[in-house]
Amino acid sequence: MIEMRAPGKLYIAGEYAVVETGRPAVLVAVDRFITVRVGPAVGEGHIRSDQFANLPLVWHRRDGDLVIDYEETPYSFVLAAIRTVEELGRAVRVPLSLFDLDITSELDDASGRKFGLGSSAAVTVATVRALAAFYGLPLTEMELFKLALIASDEVQRSGSGGDIAASMFGGWIAYTSFDRGWLREQRFDVPIRDLISMDWPGLSVRPLTPPWELGLLVGWTGTPASTSRLVGDVQARKGLQGTHYTEFLSRSEHCVEGLVGAFSAGDTAGILTRITENRRLLNQLSEHTGIVIETPQLTRLVEAAVRAGAAAKSSGAGGGDCGIVLCDRGSTDLEEIELAWAAEGIRPLDLHAQPSREVPGER
Repeated sequence: MIEMRAPGKLYIAGEYAVVETGRPAVLVAVDRFITVRVGPAVGEGHIRSDQFANLPLVWHRRDGDLVIDYEETPYSFVLAAIRTVEELGRAVRVPLSLFDLDITSELDDASGRKFGLGSSAAVTVATVRALAAFYGLPLTEMELFKLALIASDEVQRSGSGGDIAASMFGGWIAYTSFDRGWLREQRFDVPIRDLISMDWPGLSVRPLTPPWELGLLVGWTGTPASTSRLVGDVQARKGLQGTHYTEFLSRSEHCVEGLVGAFSAGDTAGILTRITENRRLLNQLSEHTGIVIETPQLTRLVEAAVRAGAAAKSSGAGGGDCGIVLCDRGSTDLEEIELAWAAEGIRPLDLHAQPSREVPGER
């Protein structure tokens, strides 16, 4: 039995801009996980998840290919990850076999509502890791990362890959997005074993070290949001904004680069300033596109943190899900924030940064 787990993530800054090639974002992996277990099977294989206990998937092989009886399943990212790893397995002449794959998740509440911590990315990463180990594929962290990016892009065409990076490498990271158009062109012409060893235009991942006094608090609004829909809506309207979208990209890049510099300098006050600036940029993007990023409840979450002397903003695409608070732990009354949240029906999540794996340095 092979077992692998991948952490959830939170976007800290750079949302929406990061979907454009080479634009930066900062993310953090958090200490809640999706776990994937893979073991050999006979006759037919199964995919099961505690999130979909009544919807197990049964599969078999026909002429070596994975075959399922229907395509309407909640396992689209898992199946894409399986097919991507097995494409590489065929390329290096590894015999494919039947297996059972079981998934357990800590990225939702007891009722099954997701917290917005990137469960699709985490299950993709964990599945790629587990199957690569199951088949004995000797891959580097960067090659595993690129396999997960390829799998994710097969399902979600508008994603930046930042969530995949956070789930793959853990810790606090600075990330810039790859050229998705370039990747899709290469998929037609370049064998997958060569593709994952190439440099990808725009792609970089590097670790960040937060100042010791930097605190992170996360509040969950209880309202789910669709990242793909929100990002897709902004992408559909960016051509209608005149120069504003280009200005937003430039200002977001400047803001995130300043944030990365503040991390490097151990400058907590500078980090908080950049978080406040990024919130303002996202609110301006919302005004110009008509897309609701900071909901009224997220605004109340932020305002409670600001009253306590912290910096706060929506995390990810917004529209609900989580808001984040960054603060100086020595001078911020976190209990005051949580009490204000409780009055608004906002749930604090007991989350901490997940220690990083081997990060390949800037690429």
